[in-house]
Amino acid sequence: MLFSSGYRYRLHDGKLPGNPDLVFASRKKAIFVNGCYWHRHNCSKGRSTPKTREDFWKDKFEANIQRDARNKKYLKKMGWDVLVVWECQIKRSKEDFLLVKLIGFLEH
Repeated sequence: MLFSSGYRYRLHDGKLPGNPDLVFASRKKAIFVNGCYWHRHNCSKGRSTPKTREDFWKDKFEANIQRDARNKKYLKKMGWDVLVVWECQIKRSKEDFLLVKLIGFLEH
């Protein structure tokens, strides 16, 4: 969608904290596309937790949340702007709405 709109980017740049999914180096913009379940978004999928080994999963999810916050903080310290797009936002939104959101982030 972004590529066809004329935007060029790198995928999963391992040189940056967190390996952002989309990297727009000339703009110093990074986009993470996060799965709701693994990154604990506040939607129905993000709030579900397995019933077995609950302590393990709580620790796992908390570590993911802390790592995400740390990576976002490091990127901001490096002068990068960061946007997180959630899995449920992609699935439920119309393509035009998501494109407007992404372009708004990239152009400001």
